[in-house]
Amino acid sequence: MPSVAPKGSRMSRMARNDPAGGFTLLELLLVVLIISVLAAMIIPRLLPQTEEAKVKIAQAEILANIPAALDLFMLNVGRYPTTDEGLDALWTRPASVPEGKWMGPYVKRKSFHDPWGNPFTYRFPAHAGGLDYDLVSIGPDGEENTDDDVTNWEEP
Repeated sequence: MPSVAPKGSRMSRMARNDPAGGFTLLELLLVVLIISVLAAMIIPRLLPQTEEAKVKIAQAEILANIPAALDLFMLNVGRYPTTDEGLDALWTRPASVPEGKWMGPYVKRKSFHDPWGNPFTYRFPAHAGGLDYDLVSIGPDGEENTDDDVTNWEEP
């Protein structure tokens, strides 16, 4: 003899294919509570890795991607963009550059912002580090000349 679920229970409603069958408010609250506890345990562990990943992305932009585009600009035009022309010269031909020399755009997208949404700082000629130009991400604090800056030169 098959076991019979008490009348009105979820099991009896499911057995009858009753459309009113579903989860109770208590069951839904329990699931939400479990998910919240798991999120509270996992999210703090992921945040430092997220910040570290943003620093690595900024370093890749400053040490590889933007310099490669600037070097191509320099090979075609014969000089680096001026500070006034800025990184926009990699996307749009500056008025000071003859039409036949500029072979850009030198970047795939016109986005000269670091992972924190701040614009990269570009200066030519360089003021620091003995390189041709300065490239700086002001980092998560949004202030230049602080410990979290990412630059294209080594600090002494």
